[in-house]
Amino acid sequence: MAASEEHDSSAEAPQTAVEEEETKTFKDLGVTDVLCEACDQLGWTKPTKIQIEAIPLALQGRDIIGLAETGSGKTGAFALPILNALLETPQRLFALVLTPTRELAFQISEQFEALGSSIGVQCAVIVGGIDSMSQSLALAKKPHIVIATPGRLIDHLENTKGFNLRALKYLVMDEADRILNMDFETEVDKILKVIPRDRKTFLFSATMTKKVQKLQRAALKNPVKCAVSSKYQTVEKLQQYYLFIPSKFKDTYLVYILNELAGNSFMIFCSTCNNTQRTALLLRNLGFTAIPLHGQMSQSKRLGSLNKFKAKARSILLATDVASRGLDIPHVDVVVNFDIPTHSKDYIHRVGRTARAGRSGKAITFVTQYDVELFQRIEHLIGKKLPVFPTQDDEVMMLTERVTEAQRFARMELREHGEKKKRSREDTGDNDDTEGAIGVRNKVAGGKMKKRKGR
Repeated sequence: MAASEEHDSSAEAPQTAVEEEETKTFKDLGVTDVLCEACDQLGWTKPTKIQIEAIPLALQGRDIIGLAETGSGKTGAFALPILNALLETPQRLFALVLTPTRELAFQISEQFEALGSSIGVQCAVIVGGIDSMSQSLALAKKPHIVIATPGRLIDHLENTKGFNLRALKYLVMDEADRILNMDFETEVDKILKVIPRDRKTFLFSATMTKKVQKLQRAALKNPVKCAVSSKYQTVEKLQQYYLFIPSKFKDTYLVYILNELAGNSFMIFCSTCNNTQRTALLLRNLGFTAIPLHGQMSQSKRLGSLNKFKAKARSILLATDVASRGLDIPHVDVVVNFDIPTHSKDYIHRVGRTARAGRSGKAITFVTQYDVELFQRIEHLIGKKLPVFPTQDDEVMMLTERVTEAQRFARMELREHGEKKKRSREDTGDNDDTEGAIGVRNKVAGGKMKKRKGR
């Protein structure tokens, strides 16, 4: 039966696809008037491809696997059907959304609250790095929607009196491939055991990995697949370039590009927390308004950095891959891959931070003598050869002296910061966990780390 339904819908698709995209509104998809108004207020004039595919099926009560590239409107594709159902049968602790990173959890919560503002929807964000007590109080009020990272949610399910998810109607796993890559498998299994089997499940992922397929078999009943683009691709309006440079001149070329493209907002991706911090200090020493965002910062600092960048108070955000997925910052003009990503798929996510929602953008990838193979893999994955970003080498070399001086200061500041941190850690015991995952691993490993600290 299900197979024939799927078959019918796909048979009609080709004739109507073109008009469908032009004429479809949220009302046509079956979304109630109140929520259509909310979409208008948010400036969502017409549904995106994934929303056109997923929302009608979700409203019919089907389980869904949504495969769509980053920046395609996935959050709306699961938030609208959930809020629609919540209006029909109001209930507390109605839906749970699992996400891999804390920033993404806050962003999803903002979208739920914006869409549900006129109907009084209450959300609770349950993530690591924030005081558990205030979260327990938020859960005691029984919000409609809980948005959580797996590790911290397990904490509350095990330790917060009176909190359970036995009445849950909807489960969403957003960026499911990343949740599983971050070794949250044991946590996800535990969560699946304590929520009702009789529920609707939406699994959204940019890539269909073996782990995601395994999860699909365990968690979904007779799901419909909505794939917007099964081929890895980057948005058409994105101009992509590369720069082949000796690794010792990376900093100098970065400064040159920031000068050349001055007036734009930049996201610069580095491979490690340390390099992110170092490069941010280097750029600050040269007078750029740069802020870092990485997993070793406390949660309040991470949100602070993000908000300053979103509010355009800072024009350069330096980040690790914490920020490559799901974060919707509307005004990123240029993405610079300062360190080339080791996984080609991460390239797609990183450059997806710009050229969002139909706007144009640039992406420049630094390729050193050590990165050639990785770069070839990226070109192979996206199926195109990238052009070289034009530079004036003699102008670049004129910057060398100033950059070398700034590097020296940055190293000194890093050293001082490291010593301070070491001292304060000895005083207080450092409990800041990277993306909530280290804390989880401690528990899984039986708390070995804690004992060592206690000694």
